[in-house]
Amino acid sequence: MVIRSGSCLCGQIQYAVKDVPLRIGLCHCADCRKESGSSFVTFGVWPRHAFESKGEVKYYQGRGFCPECGSRVFNESEGNEIEIRVGSLDMAPTDLEPSYEVWVKRRENWLSPLDLPQYEEDRP
Repeated sequence: MVIRSGSCLCGQIQYAVKDVPLRIGLCHCADCRKESGSSFVTFGVWPRHAFESKGEVKYYQGRGFCPECGSRVFNESEGNEIEIRVGSLDMAPTDLEPSYEVWVKRRENWLSPLDLPQYEEDRP
């Protein structure tokens, strides 16, 4: 069983996810761009039961942030999934590769599409 650990920038929030993710994606949506300050976000989705965390988390519209350093680490959905920001994992580079891109209509023109399924907006 693979166990991956991650944290916020200051280390106040720490987490672990077990086993392989359900999916890995790249997102170019306005929300991901704004909250990350980057052109896109790489995220991984795991079953909720495979996730454990410790430390105080503040939430804004389901997005989990560290109240001390402001790092965005994960999203808790209403379903049985948790979305992790791959950049918050402790080990880099990882063996996690995206399998699709979403919100490609907002992708920067200077970024070439990956040879993966492309979705104008959200994945169906």
